[in-house]
Amino acid sequence: MADDAEKTEEPSSKKLEDARKEGNVPKSQDTATFLTLVVAVVVVYFATSFLTSRIEHLYHYYSAMIGTEITPKVAYEIGLTTLKELVFMVIPLSAVVALAGVLASVVQFGFIFTTKPLTPNLSKIDPIKGLGKLFSMKKVIEGVKITAKVAIVFAVAFYYLIQDIHELPTVINFSLEHQIAWLVEKIIMLVAIMLMILFVLAMIDLAIVRMQYTKDLMMSKQEVKDEYKQMEGDPQVKARIKRIQMEMAQKRMMAEVPTADVIITNPTHYAVALRYHKDKENAPRVIAKGIDSMALKIKEIGRENDIQIVENPPLARELYAKCHIDELIPENFYQAVAEVLAFVFKAQNKNV
Repeated sequence: MADDAEKTEEPSSKKLEDARKEGNVPKSQDTATFLTLVVAVVVVYFATSFLTSRIEHLYHYYSAMIGTEITPKVAYEIGLTTLKELVFMVIPLSAVVALAGVLASVVQFGFIFTTKPLTPNLSKIDPIKGLGKLFSMKKVIEGVKITAKVAIVFAVAFYYLIQDIHELPTVINFSLEHQIAWLVEKIIMLVAIMLMILFVLAMIDLAIVRMQYTKDLMMSKQEVKDEYKQMEGDPQVKARIKRIQMEMAQKRMMAEVPTADVIITNPTHYAVALRYHKDKENAPRVIAKGIDSMALKIKEIGRENDIQIVENPPLARELYAKCHIDELIPENFYQAVAEVLAFVFKAQNKNV
């Protein structure tokens, strides 16, 4: 019992699929943040000229307002113009970054849509459980991870900042154009270094998240057995389904008996109905077979439809044992069955 309670088994595909349907997926926030930042940096880089032009437009607008009396109406117009320009600059960038955030999640675990996490759950507002989660080992690990990431990023940024400060006495003597170029170069270098660090942290976090996700979904041996039983179905239900399937198959088989050319019997226990379409098939086909009560039913239907019934016990038993329904008879039965059909067709004035 103790062994069954231990979570020693890998999560099954069904459990993973059920967790996914509930919105429980391995999402690395660091990976999503990294991908979003990459897109944001690229977008800002390529949108620099656009942003510069809008800022210049605002600068010229403000310059033109110098000397104008600031009335409530003028203040309103200045505020409205400024807001429009800011919206015009920010909205496209924000939309692209937001889309990048969605794609960052899709890249990790594919597209998923579920309302399960939005379903009200009173247990989530249980203060006792809330305190337990607040001081859980998982929260401690999250806190350590965040602290470590901030410390690493801060240490690297501080190191490169100190290096750049040492260059300031020399940069002061540069022209304004060269000072701006120096600043842009340092910013690009710092951003590139930060992105590399964030990439490494994101990959580590992704590995940890997926490992923890698998660990949280681990199953006990009993859970695996219960799931298998649930998927396979209750034995009684399976037996009932099998019985229904057999009954349906028997009904279909009996419906074919009226199309038979001959029914071979032994004469009481076995009955095999054969049909031969010499223009369409190379050999006779078994369309029905049965023993005891089923054999009696086949013969009864045969008599009702004026089908010739031939008693041949050895052939009837062999056909029943070695032939399947709706299949052509094997080649080793050709001679014996041909003799039976010749007799039947001769009685009916047909040719074999």
